[in-house]
Amino acid sequence: MGKVTLIATATMGLEALVAREVKDLGYQDVQVENGRVTYTADESAICRSNLWLRTADRVKLKVGEFKAFTFDELFEKTKALPWADLIPENGEFPVVGKSVKSKLFSVSDCQAIVKKAVVESMKKKYKSSWFSEDGPLYRIEIALHKDVATLTIDTSGTGLHKRGYRYLHNQAPLKETLASALIMLTNWNADKPFIDPFCGSGTIPIEAAMIGQNIAPGFNREFVSEKWGWIGKDNWDNARMEVEDVANYDQPLSIFGTDIDHRMIELATNNAMEAGFGDLIKFKQMQVTDLRTNQDYGVVVGNPPYGERLGEREEVEVMYKDMGALFREELKTWSVYILTSNENFETLYGKPASKRRKLYNGNLKTDYYQYFGPRPKRNNEE
Repeated sequence: MGKVTLIATATMGLEALVAREVKDLGYQDVQVENGRVTYTADESAICRSNLWLRTADRVKLKVGEFKAFTFDELFEKTKALPWADLIPENGEFPVVGKSVKSKLFSVSDCQAIVKKAVVESMKKKYKSSWFSEDGPLYRIEIALHKDVATLTIDTSGTGLHKRGYRYLHNQAPLKETLASALIMLTNWNADKPFIDPFCGSGTIPIEAAMIGQNIAPGFNREFVSEKWGWIGKDNWDNARMEVEDVANYDQPLSIFGTDIDHRMIELATNNAMEAGFGDLIKFKQMQVTDLRTNQDYGVVVGNPPYGERLGEREEVEVMYKDMGALFREELKTWSVYILTSNENFETLYGKPASKRRKLYNGNLKTDYYQYFGPRPKRNNEE
């Protein structure tokens, strides 16, 4: 196949992080746009990207991109693309779609036209008038934006936030991809202690452990493109071998998660065991105002209640005030990172953030308040 063009989709606000991850994998031809990062590489990049990208939503194979103002134009230009080089004769190829600010605004019509065009293109190659579609899955997407049509095939299957360890979760779980992003936006490394005082089902501590031991987030799951013949079993075997070779399972970590709800502690403990960190991450039931530690220069990452529901706001705001007072007294050398939609957080916490970053938790607009702790003293410093 040679070179392929991939699109790693990203939640708004995380594109730069995804681009950094792509470059860290060794891919340099990287373009960053709203909601996506595009790059060119060989087939093995499909395997490595799916296994390693912590903050991307999914990885798509770009088949073609062109302007389309009419249905005829969409049909002919889609038909001209090399579908039979990618989809086998028995491949299953449903078509999904979206359209934003485009003349071709009927998504269902666009999907039907693309499906028909792909069939016509494959008929030519396979000399067949009917396709059983009982083989591997190749989910095609037609995305129209300002009359530019982008055609892709999804290589991930289930979204990349599905790591395979979280079978159970609380009612409003933080996506694993966002949890990883929150950690990667801090100054934490495996040598520092780490605390999540609102751990819920344990997602942030588990993602921290995976980062700390350099464990690929996709090591424990499957991807739809593993069944694609043209990628080759060797590419997948080599990519999974690399995952094992570079993981540092012996790296000691100090990761602690707390939550006021004992059911969440039980849930987090079970999820950590499923992820292979049962003995590594410590969980304890407590309210945030009871948090104490004798460790220095650590990192707190928290996704506390936001007070969005009626009747909760006052209680949450009191908790923010108490948390700020406690952290300033007990965690003087620590860096603190808090995600919330409460626009008065800095006032309630009692201190302006060193830095703020706008992020989306699902559809909810939030701010990531970052409080940088002091730099650890060197041995020769007083």
